[in-house]
Amino acid sequence: MPTHLQDTVTLHNGVKMPWFGLGVYKVEDGNEVIHSVKTAIKHGYRSIDTAAFYENEAGVGKAIKESGVSRDELFITSKLWNSDQGYESTLQAFEDTRKRLDLDYLDLFLIHWPVPAQGKFKETWKAMEKLYKDGKIKAIGVSNFKEHHLDELIKDAEIVPMVNQVELHPHLSQEPLRNYCKKHNIQMEAWSPLKQGKLLDDPTITEIADKHGKSAAQVILRWDLQSDVITIPKSVKEERIVSNADIFDFELSQEDMDAINALNKDERVGPDPDEMNKA
Repeated sequence: MPTHLQDTVTLHNGVKMPWFGLGVYKVEDGNEVIHSVKTAIKHGYRSIDTAAFYENEAGVGKAIKESGVSRDELFITSKLWNSDQGYESTLQAFEDTRKRLDLDYLDLFLIHWPVPAQGKFKETWKAMEKLYKDGKIKAIGVSNFKEHHLDELIKDAEIVPMVNQVELHPHLSQEPLRNYCKKHNIQMEAWSPLKQGKLLDDPTITEIADKHGKSAAQVILRWDLQSDVITIPKSVKEERIVSNADIFDFELSQEDMDAINALNKDERVGPDPDEMNKA
């Protein structure tokens, strides 16, 4: 179990990925994202998660350069957007992402959505495998893939995805998908771990938080880690960035974990991956 902000999990290809990081979805490019990323790195974060769709890769890259922390100490993730799926377009989109970030390589590159109506994620994955074999990405994975998408992908894949990043929080605990990924050695990662703030007043969570002298957000993020799920909460405020990471000095009991697990409603705030077909 992670006991420090910079503790890592070893992915199935041997790459070490931090359990905890900063997400930058909807953080404006330029000063806002630069400040957010530099603040996180200053306070010990080593994992930053962006995407082409977020339109802030250039700011993330600038923050990395200005952070004063060497590149090899950082773990940088980005994602391929839906309109770039396909073999050649994936290769080009990766190069565009790499240039915007101004990095020689990425630590993790994900297919952002399966977009089943396009029927392209398998050829997209072939391009991801090539980029991985060419040493341009340390690890490759997917985002928002359900079990049947993963079944379809793995059927013809040379490399099983190292990570599956999905919406995951106490109202969408994704237990069947977590079990599937565990069986296939795919590391689960949570986006929107706080359900966009909608869980912070939940009485079960606030009661557990009061018991531990912690905030509701800290309890939820701790629940992620104790569920063997990487988590990447987003914030642009320094005090929140610091507070979110202050979760390594307490432990939820099995009773606490069971109570939070019981909150599941299979309720999403984002799109259902089977219905997400926009390019």
